[in-house]
Amino acid sequence: MYFSLKEKTLKSLYNILTYIAFFHVKIIAHFNHKLNLGVKGRAKTFDKLKTAISPEDMVIWFHCASLGEYEQGLPVFEKIKEHYPRHKIVLSFFSPSGYEIRKNAPIANVVVYLPLDTTKNANQFLNLVHPDLVVFVKYEFWPNYLNELKNRGITSILISALFRKDQRFFKFYGKWMQKYLHAFEHIFVQNTKSKKLLNSMNYNAVTVSGDTRFDRVSNQLQTDNTLAFIEQFKQDKLCVVAGSTWPEDEQLLINFINTASNDVKFIIAPHNIKSQGIIRLKTKIQKKTVLFSEKNTDNLAHSQVFIIDTIGLLSKVYSYVDIAYVGGAIGTTGLHNILEPAVFGVPIIIGNNYSNFPEAFDMIALGGLFAVSSQTAFDTILNNLIIDENKRLESGKINAEYIYKNKGAVTKITNHLINN
Repeated sequence: MYFSLKEKTLKSLYNILTYIAFFHVKIIAHFNHKLNLGVKGRAKTFDKLKTAISPEDMVIWFHCASLGEYEQGLPVFEKIKEHYPRHKIVLSFFSPSGYEIRKNAPIANVVVYLPLDTTKNANQFLNLVHPDLVVFVKYEFWPNYLNELKNRGITSILISALFRKDQRFFKFYGKWMQKYLHAFEHIFVQNTKSKKLLNSMNYNAVTVSGDTRFDRVSNQLQTDNTLAFIEQFKQDKLCVVAGSTWPEDEQLLINFINTASNDVKFIIAPHNIKSQGIIRLKTKIQKKTVLFSEKNTDNLAHSQVFIIDTIGLLSKVYSYVDIAYVGGAIGTTGLHNILEPAVFGVPIIIGNNYSNFPEAFDMIALGGLFAVSSQTAFDTILNNLIIDENKRLESGKINAEYIYKNKGAVTKITNHLINN
């Protein structure tokens, strides 16, 4: 890539700031478990690659920021692996919340942390991996890695991408990074707004494919979602499931549950399952409550609230829901996946901080999703959905149809790769 003097200066500044940031992260990591996992994990990346990948191997590299991006990319990963069965798969994560949960992902031959984005690391990583194809998911833009991919002529694509005017590419201090997008042979975006923004920076190898998460959640309908313990808990009663909740979400739920009718059951699956938070939540609920970790047939049947203090069950639990609440948007942590419950045809309630989630705008406009900003609004909406069966069923049907109509991104992406 050709760079002007200004761009070279900004790139140098980026590299210096990257080293400074990582230096401070290593210090803070001594006092932060999550950061410490990332620091220690990155230190092992090159050794893991040397063990798993030989110079003779044919390799495909998938990269995701975290768990959400992995779930988003998985349907594409699976199709690519099916089409290239002789290739080894390297899967990398930036965040511990992705790596620690999917470090044994069956899709890959080796799962690693992505090393710090420096020229040296990018060279060493690509020397070891030597991929024939690279797939990044959604928001991952690392200038040194992208520059090296471009220089080596390695076929690279970005899938399920979203671009907004408030991103650094469109700020005066970030425009120098626009050139790195040309490392991607093709970018598959979720909507036409993203395509227009890419076109405005003279990037035209772009296709509006939609969001692969629609395909991912649709696949859930083809799996066995039976959970006997949920059936023992729910019995024949209406059930509200609150998924991926944070403390601010849980406060809304606690206030509602403590005055709710005994004819409604509640399942809460907190985002953070550390024991102190789970105990605090259970203590505040005045109805009979059972934890997943202490369940048995008797206490499940006679409890009104079930707290899922483990991971990996939520997508199946949603299949039993009558009304869903999805956490993250009542505060500032970010809205969690609303498509997971939507595929089962149920109405959904969220907080009102959803500006970066286009699917939320769509579902609110259609009438299947309800955003609240206060306890009063939450109580009103939830009570209406509990009481009004017709509204509940109609809203749920809207969400199921929305998922069905937006499938197909995986086919568009894989067809491009296979036919080009």
